[in-house]
Amino acid sequence: MSNNQSEPVDLKKVKLEYRVILDLIPKGSSVLDLGCGDGKLLNLLVKTKNVRGSGIEIDEQAVRKCASLGISVSQQDIEGGLSDYGDKSFDFVILNQSLQQVVKLEYVLKETLRVGSKVIIGFPNFVYYKSRLQMVFDGRTPVTPSLPNMWYDTPNLHFLSISDFLAYCRARNLTIEKAIYLDGNRPVKIFPNFFAQTGIFLIKNRN
Repeated sequence: MSNNQSEPVDLKKVKLEYRVILDLIPKGSSVLDLGCGDGKLLNLLVKTKNVRGSGIEIDEQAVRKCASLGISVSQQDIEGGLSDYGDKSFDFVILNQSLQQVVKLEYVLKETLRVGSKVIIGFPNFVYYKSRLQMVFDGRTPVTPSLPNMWYDTPNLHFLSISDFLAYCRARNLTIEKAIYLDGNRPVKIFPNFFAQTGIFLIKNRN
């Protein structure tokens, strides 16, 4: 539980991506955040939704930051870190801005769907229109707010679009309960594969 839980949270100052995820999770849920970074999202969930939250993170400095917030976090690689958890151990598993960075993508996704009743996935849309324009006019690998790294130091291994993910879910018989598309701090309602920087999906195995 966060040491700062008593401090009020001004949600207007929270970035839209996090607010969307907060809205997807009911109060009192159990949550596992994979690649939880510095624990800011988990800390928000504890404060605003009173979740029973824990995280998995491989970076040592990020783990220390989680600990300073009172977040329960395990330092390990998410590609091999879920075998300790039983089926449906959590109401929600969060895989936000991590899916495109794992080597064994299908294995990790299968494990998240085993461990969590529902899974929240957020990733950058690699065919966002500004990325397309940079490639056409500059002839270079795009750099955008959702893809801030240069080609030589990017952690991303999989370059998927929103349409790619929708097709993947159809092929694997996964149910998409909700899909939210964002362009920075603005929601996107039309042509998300073109206009959205980020896609956030609530998915589960199809019964």
